[in-house]
Amino acid sequence: MGINYHEAERLLTLETRSTAYQMKIAPMGILCHQYYGRRIRATDLSYLDRYYDRGFSGPLYEYRRDRTPSLDTLPQEYTSCGVGDYRINSIDVINADGSQCADFRYVGHEIRAGKYAIPGMPSVYDNGGEMETLIVTLQDPVTRLTLRLYYGVLYERDVITRCAELINEGTEPIVLNKAASLCLDLPCGDWDLMHFYGRHCLERQVERSPLPHSIQTISSTRGMTSHHHNCFAILCDHQATEDDGACCGMMLVYSGSHKIEIEQDQMESVRVVMGIHDQQFSWRLEAGASFFTPECILSYSADGLAQLSHNFHDTLRHNVCRGRWKLERRPVLINSWEATYCDFDDQKILRIARQAAALGVELFVLDDGWFGVRDDDNQGLGDWYVNRRKLPDGLAPVIRQINEMGMKFGLWMEPEMVSEDSDLYRAHPDWALTVPGRKPMMGRNQLALDLSRQDVRDYLYGVLSDLLRENHIEYIKWDMNRCISDVFSRLLPSGRQGEVGHRYVLGVYDLLERLTGEFPDILVENCAGGGGRFDAAMLAFSPQIWCSDDTDAVERVRIQYGTSFGYPVSTMGSHVSASPNHQTGRTTPLHTRGIVAMSGTFGYELDPTTLTEAEREEVRRQIADFKRYYWLIQDGRYYRLTDPMKRNDFDAWQFAARDGSEALLNLIVNRTQANAQQFRIRWKGLDPDGFYRIEGEDTLFTGDALMYGGYAFPLMSGDYPAVQLHLVRVEEA
Repeated sequence: MGINYHEAERLLTLETRSTAYQMKIAPMGILCHQYYGRRIRATDLSYLDRYYDRGFSGPLYEYRRDRTPSLDTLPQEYTSCGVGDYRINSIDVINADGSQCADFRYVGHEIRAGKYAIPGMPSVYDNGGEMETLIVTLQDPVTRLTLRLYYGVLYERDVITRCAELINEGTEPIVLNKAASLCLDLPCGDWDLMHFYGRHCLERQVERSPLPHSIQTISSTRGMTSHHHNCFAILCDHQATEDDGACCGMMLVYSGSHKIEIEQDQMESVRVVMGIHDQQFSWRLEAGASFFTPECILSYSADGLAQLSHNFHDTLRHNVCRGRWKLERRPVLINSWEATYCDFDDQKILRIARQAAALGVELFVLDDGWFGVRDDDNQGLGDWYVNRRKLPDGLAPVIRQINEMGMKFGLWMEPEMVSEDSDLYRAHPDWALTVPGRKPMMGRNQLALDLSRQDVRDYLYGVLSDLLRENHIEYIKWDMNRCISDVFSRLLPSGRQGEVGHRYVLGVYDLLERLTGEFPDILVENCAGGGGRFDAAMLAFSPQIWCSDDTDAVERVRIQYGTSFGYPVSTMGSHVSASPNHQTGRTTPLHTRGIVAMSGTFGYELDPTTLTEAEREEVRRQIADFKRYYWLIQDGRYYRLTDPMKRNDFDAWQFAARDGSEALLNLIVNRTQANAQQFRIRWKGLDPDGFYRIEGEDTLFTGDALMYGGYAFPLMSGDYPAVQLHLVRVEEA
């Protein structure tokens, strides 16, 4: 299939449908990276490597006479440390004798059918024989620290996955202070770096800039993916566009503190190192023990950013998301949060539910405030029993009545957290992550539970599984509303406290694995103050993630745009909210809010009892349209037609069926003007030889005319008007 070994040249080549990845076992056992890019015929590309004596880049000991091959200039698959490579390293160790060196040399390799798995962590999986695995083994001959590099080839999706396993085959413990998942050395080129930064309520904004001669770092030390820096980045040619040019994307399948380092070195080569953040990380590797890093997903496109996004979209949707809901149509929901906040009782909830059911909503979600003593966000977290003052007869009768209205019932919860003012904290203060003798940071006036502990996870599993067994709950909104700090576990000795952060993340995965395993039919939507934990690993448990706490439609265009570079629309939780918007105070038309929210999983975040009859009719139309276009939106090709990071008069995006049979174009006007210029857009993803009509219009268009000539929109007026055009291929008139 996609992995070949040429013994004479000692050459390993990974091939996908459109790309090739080549590495060579160089003399002295150094595993060198040769090439990653457009697919080429079988050729040993080591002829490109010419080595010279570079001042202050010392050679390997074996080459001390000719002074040319140096670890400081060799392109490597995974670096050693402390032995002469002064660029970013993949690993940092402390050996039993106190030395901080590791020198990895080739031992062997094997090729396997199927996909490797990573114990305790999500990863890309094989859908029945579509993947192949390469395992390359390297070892430090002195300490016998063994490194296994895993490569998974997903041929049809143009994706290669990577992770590393470190095994202590010596007799003394070794401490890992850094263990990256990926090292990628690229030859000289004109590279731009694209990354996705932001803050709470403004996640995954796009920044693109030429690589400087320095070390760039994109990271989170917050114990979570974070609102601030996503664990996904792209290197692309200076001239790359949506439709043309070289692009390489790298995504970490991990939900904790992470780090991406990019260095353009003295020889214009670029090195990317990605993995768990090394700040406050260490791992004691006992003799005989092993440590796995999280997985990285790599993809290359020679045909621009859109194709790169499609590669990631298909992989996440089909080979990362799991369970019943990864491809099944998900229900249109209404969430109670912006309608009630914590101020409600059973009758208020049922009034909202009746109105929502009459509009065609399929799932009612009861948000924060239903449990413990919870009238605001300062108390009650951890007490997962029903608040009888608000729901005097419990959840069951409310759920039954909502089900009788024809809707499913969903529930918000925040299992990883605890309030100081809670029965759980008063009983088990040692279960919270706090440092003895220090006052903790109180994000949202709450603490994080120590999910590195098995007893804490067992307790949460027992409480939550009882809740789900006793009530007909078909959806969970799993929230996390503070960053992790004061990281200290009372069950680990002082020398192993650096393991707590990673063990916490493994604990989250373990808890979610147990719950989704017992309740496979429940749809889980992940949330962390909106998009603070939007990553591929979470998608293995929750096929949709609340994209942002900012529900303003105008802001959401930018947030969803940035998210789309790596993540498919089917993963983006997006709702129509009230106007004026609760976060920005902006007033936008209901029609515009609906169009923006349809570019996600779609739902409502408002009080339907306050809507006028005209607004109710508009909501009915929106729900009917979303159901009609569901598969085109969720499974079609997504195209970015404008760049919202620029100050455009309008922004547009489009969905196209994979066979070119239909398309849906969305446009929102950001600034209306008197005597305005005309908006013209070129469609994408159509059959150039086909004929098309826009639904509701009589004009017959050719596919090539719409893609190369474009379409002219009529002038629109008012604040933030929007239009949605459905295009269908027809027989020639």
